[in-house]
Amino acid sequence: IIGFLQQDQRREAAGKVFDEIKTKANYKLLLEEARVQVAAVGPARGPDSAPITIVEFSDFECPFCSRAEASVSAVMEKYAGKVKLVFRHFPLSFHANAQKAAEASACANDQGKFWETHKQLFANQKALTVPELKSHAASVGLDKAKFDECLDSGKHAELVKKDMEAGAEAGVSGTPAFFINGKLLSGALPASE
Repeated sequence: IIGFLQQDQRREAAGKVFDEIKTKANYKLLLEEARVQVAAVGPARGPDSAPITIVEFSDFECPFCSRAEASVSAVMEKYAGKVKLVFRHFPLSFHANAQKAAEASACANDQGKFWETHKQLFANQKALTVPELKSHAASVGLDKAKFDECLDSGKHAELVKKDMEAGAEAGVSGTPAFFINGKLLSGALPASE
């Protein structure tokens, strides 16, 4: 985990240096960036007719995913009506509670409360054990019996697995990962990027 965090910090620092060099050298990319077809299936915000679709692969226990939420919110606000955001699960194996948190959000989606639960889970990343997930569900107004049954049964484990497989097939190796009309952006980037 420490190595991953240090690698991400080095990647951010290198990105800033490259941006400065590109600006000073009047850099222009003449080749079209590769696009990856990623199915935009899952909980979504924004109109289906939006010209821009962002497919986000995320992990509720990932601190970088939590940091990225501010950028995502800023983009959704600035380009309201022009952007559709689709959330897909990609719980990382070294996050002990991420799988069940992903399943919990899918159970919340069954009751039409995905985005409320999404916000609650990111706000409480250090409290994602099964009992804590059940407490979060109650705080967003979910039917406790239905939620508990859904989470305890593992009803959405297969959905989470399929999201992860789709992400891996598209080249996702860490979170957060965004496909903006098929172009991959990885990491907790500022809204301007």
